[in-house]
Amino acid sequence: MNDEVVRIFKEAGVLREGHFLLSSGLHSPVYWEKFRLLQYPHYTGTLCGLIADHFRDQRIDLVAGPTTGGIILAFETARQMGVRSVFAEKQGETRIFRRDFEIAPGERVLLVDDILTTGGSIRDTMNAVDTLGGVIVGIGVLVDRSQEQVDLGIALFSCLRAPAIVYTPEECPLCAARVPLTRPGGIN
Repeated sequence: MNDEVVRIFKEAGVLREGHFLLSSGLHSPVYWEKFRLLQYPHYTGTLCGLIADHFRDQRIDLVAGPTTGGIILAFETARQMGVRSVFAEKQGETRIFRRDFEIAPGERVLLVDDILTTGGSIRDTMNAVDTLGGVIVGIGVLVDRSQEQVDLGIALFSCLRAPAIVYTPEECPLCAARVPLTRPGGIN
């Protein structure tokens, strides 16, 4: 299946090469522009279907994701599983469920996100689910870019594992070579 997933990412124009500032503050010669994928419902549906199929036997009540990409992925995965979806929004340094979204204590929750590098947005969303008493039974991501697999304490499924090449700004060879730094997407 990896060949099919790679083909989808290539056809959607997701992979970019250069010198990029990631949301983690690290630098990378590769950037995954996930929103290039999310503009194509058939590609998004195929990948969300992989996540839904992986967790289908887990009695999921609800699919949750962090803003922004996670909204679309949570909706499509939930649609394919026949359950509802919600999303957690940033509030300061954390995430919360707004807009009258509810998670009942004991509800079985599947978390989904686009790109996993350090696990920050997933951890924030996990905390928001825990605060409301939901039971997280799995995590599904499009791409796991973590250098060393991130242990979130929950079963993790990724449509593709592609470890990131990342550097701290102080150790970045692209900075040393004076390659212009690109701040993609919504990174300030």
